[in-house]
Amino acid sequence: MDIKTTEKTEPAETTEKVDGEAGTAKDAGPLAGEPTEPSEPSGAPEDSAEEFDGDLDGDLDEEAPAGKDAGIGAGAAAVVSAALGAVALTGTWTGKVVSERETLVGQIKTSGSGTPAQQISEIYGDAWHSTALVNGVFALLALIVAVTVLLLPRRPARVRAVAAAGAVLGGLGVLLSIGTYFDLFLSLPTAGS
Repeated sequence: MDIKTTEKTEPAETTEKVDGEAGTAKDAGPLAGEPTEPSEPSGAPEDSAEEFDGDLDGDLDEEAPAGKDAGIGAGAAAVVSAALGAVALTGTWTGKVVSERETLVGQIKTSGSGTPAQQISEIYGDAWHSTALVNGVFALLALIVAVTVLLLPRRPARVRAVAAAGAVLGGLGVLLSIGTYFDLFLSLPTAGS
């Protein structure tokens, strides 16, 4: 019986380069039974991913100009003007406090010797006028802020729209306050009626 014997031969020794790179074998083929790793061509996808991320960051920086903060301020001012205009039309807490103070002062002044006409003027008329004055101040502030935003160059359409709404509300508030202060819409009642 002939028995064939086969000898296992060791693969050829590989030269390793160990200049700071641990365990990298140069010029060595894969050993039998070891999985092979696909070789990557020059310009590996990892490099291109890094370059792509860098380009993306650059694009984002270009889209956000330096004057973007001024646009945010103008938008906020436009919203403030619209809010001030709405507050001027509906009335403010400050206006109510001033009105009640004027009512109290009028009651004190006319407590003992005031005529009915004087009581109406001191108690109710001064309170109405002071409320109109406070609301007029808020309306005027709304109008000033809105016009300032509208005069700024190159604002987005939505900022200009809100500022225009603030200007309309402020202008309407100023007109109503002037009419109320000078008794153009409603006059004070007289003592005889």
